Formats: sequence, structure tokens, C-alpha cells
Amino acid sequence: MFAIQNGFTYIAFLLMLSGIILALEKYAKWKIFNYVPAIVWVYIINMFFCTIGFYDSDGCRAAYGAVKNNLLYAMIFIMLLRCDFRKLAKLGPRMICIFMGSAVTLGVGFFALYPLFVNALGGAEKTWGATAALYASWVGGSANMAAMQDALPVDGGAYSCALALDTACYSMWIALLLFAVKFAPKWNKATKADTSKLDAIAAVANEEVKREKNVHPSANDLVILLSVSLMVSVFGQFVGAQMGTFFKSVGLAMFDKGTCTTLFVTILGLISAMTPIGKLPGVSELSGLYLYTVISMLASTSTLVDLLAAPMWVVYGIAIIAVHVVLMFLLSKLFHWDLCMCSTASVACIGGTATAPIIATAYDTSYAGIGVLMGVLGGAVGNFMGLGMGALLSMFL
Repeated sequence: MFAIQNGFTYIAFLLMLSGIILALEKYAKWKIFNYVPAIVWVYIINMFFCTIGFYDSDGCRAAYGAVKNNLLYAMIFIMLLRCDFRKLAKLGPRMICIFMGSAVTLGVGFFALYPLFVNALGGAEKTWGATAALYASWVGGSANMAAMQDALPVDGGAYSCALALDTACYSMWIALLLFAVKFAPKWNKATKADTSKLDAIAAVANEEVKREKNVHPSANDLVILLSVSLMVSVFGQFVGAQMGTFFKSVGLAMFDKGTCTTLFVTILGLISAMTPIGKLPGVSELSGLYLYTVISMLASTSTLVDLLAAPMWVVYGIAIIAVHVVLMFLLSKLFHWDLCMCSTASVACIGGTATAPIIATAYDTSYAGIGVLMGVLGGAVGNFMGLGMGALLSMFL
């Protein structure tokens, strides 16, 4: 089988493939994209080309080694520039607690059920890193999942199965939560939910989201963000290597270069979000470009054979959601949370910024801003939660 030999051709082909799929989603408007997102098609099609040996050459491997991690850390920094905690504070303590309750109950499901499913998933040694990466995604989003690639030992095949789980369970969960809207009065009555301050919080959140949407990036903005993010990647990897060496010398080898670099770049991104650079437009556009490039490169090293274990991963995901629902109902009984905000927080975790407003507006169109800010909060804490889950799951080795 013919294989790409040149590293630049390899990168160009990956981007071209992503561009074609995104163009089909935007202009052809095929309904299949309503069920399987474009980013999943990017992953699957690249896995197909990997399976037939299209990327099997020294040139592709050299380009992958030279580019992937450098762009990965730049992506982490850029995506976190949206996460200004001063803006997120406008959600108020109640909404933040509901979101964190959703994230923690999902985490309980991941951890408690992992020993029951670990052998069916492919064994702890192969799957614990990918499972932790999936949890990072189910707190934040796809970018958080990709961010775990160098911070944890993520097996490519297990990552593919985790992505299949993510797609199947996400689609199912969105449909179920939309169906559950009509049962909100019964939930709220059972939990004695307090919704008295929702409208005021929604007005503040919508104003914040509207302000950001009115700003469009210029070429100068994109060049500044590109240059800063790439230099942060360079500096972050240098600092991460020094930190990794230090921790190893004091007996903390689990904090290796990848983990330390991810933590350092994450913290630097969150701090930078509160500076003038965090106000530059173009953050979403550039982080999207980085994400599709990194995801394409990750998929180019996995084969379709790796998906054979995917059905059991989906069962694992459904079981996690079942635990999540039970625990969220108990917390709602205790703290009087309403179904609208519980559903919005759940989808902000599992689906991210793009889909949380869908559930929120199914209850009231004025609640869209709350969904967006909850999704942003997930991106801010997703890396930390993923690394924490990795530390817990590694105990099963």
C-alpha cells in the first residue's frame, strides 16, 4: 500500500481531510452530522488510513514526533484563555456547586465502576490512562481529552474506544434530557427545588456571553495568539522537564515531564485569562484549529482494529450515567436543586460549551448564557480533574 513519505505532506493531508469534513458539515448539511460530530468522523477516517498503512513511513513518524506535543501544549494554553474566573464567578455559588456536583458524581461513576469493567475494556495497563482522559472530556470537552495525551500514558486503541463511548453516550444523553423536560415539575416537587434566583443569574450570564460574541478577530489578533501560544509551549516544556527531573529526584516519579508540563501550561493559561491577552478575540477560532490538528495526528496512529472493544466501553459509559443520575437526584434532594440546572450542568460536563445551551433553552430561552458559562468552567477544571482521576485509576495497575 502507498504511504505518505514526506512529513509536510502528512500534515497537509491531515488538515485537508479535516477541512473537507468540516465543509461537508457546514455546507452539505448532512443529517449524519447531527448524530456523529465532525470531529469523530475526522478521527475514524484517519484511523482507516492508518489501518491501510497510509501513514506508515519514517517521514510521518518524524513529523508526528516533532509537531504533536508542541501543538498540544499550545492548544491547552489557548483554550484556557476563555476561562476568566472573574466571569465564571457571575454564575454564583449555587450554579457552580451544581456544576461541580455533576462533575464529581460522574467521577464517582468512573472510579466505582472501573474495577467491574476493567477486564472487559482491555485491562488496567492499557485502559486507565484513556479512561482518565475520557473523564477529563466529561468534565470539560474534547480539548481536555486531547490534553491528557502527554500527561498520562494513553493507549491509542483505548483512546479510540473512549471516543466511541463519548459519541454514543453523548447522543443518547442529549435525547434523554430533552425528553425529561416535561418531568421537571415532578423532579422539582420531589426535591423542593428553589428557582427564585434563576432569572437574575441568567440575565448576568447572557450579558457576558453577548459581549464576547460582538467581537471579531483580526489577522493581528490571530498572529499574536499564535506566536504567544507556541512560545508558551516551548517554555512550558522546558519548565516541565526541569520539574519532572526534580520530582523524580525526591521520589515522586509519577510527576513526569508530560504531567508537569500539562499542569504548568494549564495554570499559566488560567492566569493569562485574567490579563489583557485573555481579552483578545480569536481564541475559539485558534483553539479549534489546534484541536482538529492534534486530534487528526492522534487518530493517524490508531487502527480500526482497536475499536473491537468499543461495545463494552459504551456499556461502561451508560452505567456511569446511571450512577450519575442517582447521585444527582440525592444531592438535589439535599440542596433543593432544580432539574433544569442539573440537566444543564450534566450536559455542560458531557457535551461541553456548544451543547449545554441547548438543554438550558429547552426550559427557558433566557438560560442559554448559564449553559455557556458552565461549559467554560468545565474547560477550566477538566485537566485537573482528569489528572486526579488518573492518579486514582492507576491504583488498579
